[in-house]
Amino acid sequence: MGAQEQAPGPAGGPAREPAGGRRANGALEAEILALLHSAENALTPGDVAERLTTPLAHTTVSTTLSRLHSRGVLHRTPQGRGYAYAPSTDESGLTARHMHQVMEGGNDRASVLTRFVDELSDADEDLLRRLLGSDE
Repeated sequence: MGAQEQAPGPAGGPAREPAGGRRANGALEAEILALLHSAENALTPGDVAERLTTPLAHTTVSTTLSRLHSRGVLHRTPQGRGYAYAPSTDESGLTARHMHQVMEGGNDRASVLTRFVDELSDADEDLLRRLLGSDE
């Protein structure tokens, strides 16, 4: 079998990762995003699968890339019969986007922001003041 092929699992379906080898929720997405951020060009699902630390089925990688694209985290361009994927923004932009999504999910933005600022380090609070143009 080639490097990209996996032995079939039960009932002829795809092989599954061993129970002890399961990734934590979000770990595959995080690893894929890190790969894409470090790549010089957009990557196809096959390119991503080759670079992962743990071999996975091409369909698993394709599904994960497609889900990240549908959430706006990745953009894709046609390449051959499929797509090549690249991050929609840099890592700071993704973090900022996530922070906005969390804020949108809350009911009391003022309380959330207050608690967030209260828990900032002195250095981060100073940086925030400078970014906001405040000299207090």
